[in-house]
Amino acid sequence: MSADTKLKTQKSTEQLIAELEATQVRSDMPEIKSGATVAVHQKILEKGKVRTQVFEGMVLKSVNAKKLGAMITVRKVTSGVGVERTFLVHSPLIEKIEIKKQAKTRRSKLYFLRGLSGRAAAQRGRDAGATKP
Repeated sequence: MSADTKLKTQKSTEQLIAELEATQVRSDMPEIKSGATVAVHQKILEKGKVRTQVFEGMVLKSVNAKKLGAMITVRKVTSGVGVERTFLVHSPLIEKIEIKKQAKTRRSKLYFLRGLSGRAAAQRGRDAGATKP
């Protein structure tokens, strides 16, 4: 094959991948930033039945926010034990993501919250439904 043919084939392959990704991206997902307190509703298959499990916590990081591979890491503390889960935002297993409130943060990755507990881990923020004055 000549170099021109390879280049044309590569461009068309890239275009096909971009078109396929565009069909898979969900438009109903909100813009999620680190510091947000969210409730992630995920479908769980148990013994042939499908149920919805809610995981509510603070977003530590958000990766590739506007692309198909967008992921969020959510942390919550249950019975004194910190639990972190990573979710693919555009996965068909995610029913919806509710933003409860958005904290005011200066960093995009909030890993320092892992070592904090109680009032020290609380982030200043505002309710998601509140409007700016």
